[in-house]
Amino acid sequence: MAIQPIRLFGDPVLRATAKPVTVFDKELRTLVRDLTETMLDAPGAGLAAPQLGVSLRVFTYHVDGVTGHLINPDLSLSEDEQEGPEGCLSLPGLRYDTKRAYGVVAKGFNMYGDPVTLEGTQLLARCIQHETDHLDGIIFIDRLDREQRKAALKAIRDTDWGGGPAPVVKASPHSTFGAAR
Repeated sequence: MAIQPIRLFGDPVLRATAKPVTVFDKELRTLVRDLTETMLDAPGAGLAAPQLGVSLRVFTYHVDGVTGHLINPDLSLSEDEQEGPEGCLSLPGLRYDTKRAYGVVAKGFNMYGDPVTLEGTQLLARCIQHETDHLDGIIFIDRLDREQRKAALKAIRDTDWGGGPAPVVKASPHSTFGAAR
């Protein structure tokens, strides 16, 4: 296991749709362990494989003292919504109120290929949705309204890590634009 560098906003891997995991082997288990160790060291509530430069549908989470992972997630979102502060390890130091579904049921697999169902509300639901967005090439600021996105981009340009060329921000491709479905 090893702590890995986290890719920052502007890295193209964060905008790519991650590929489904088809092989549940030692290499995948190493990836899950690296994700977990890196997330806990950061510290963060979640970390997706693309944030380590690996374009696979895998994420880890650490919410309310529970640490776990999910592979190839498929989400069902509640109709109830929540709005609250959200940040991202790929946008260090930035937080914006973001609308998400209040609850989620996520089905997928563990690192051994066994089926897993993960249910959560509030922070866990927010984390699952945030990390699954990473697997779809979406960063949470894509879910902000136009004015908030503009403020976020300015804040990114003003950071010591965001001085590169202007990053590409795209609106969410999902029909719900981040709202519960």
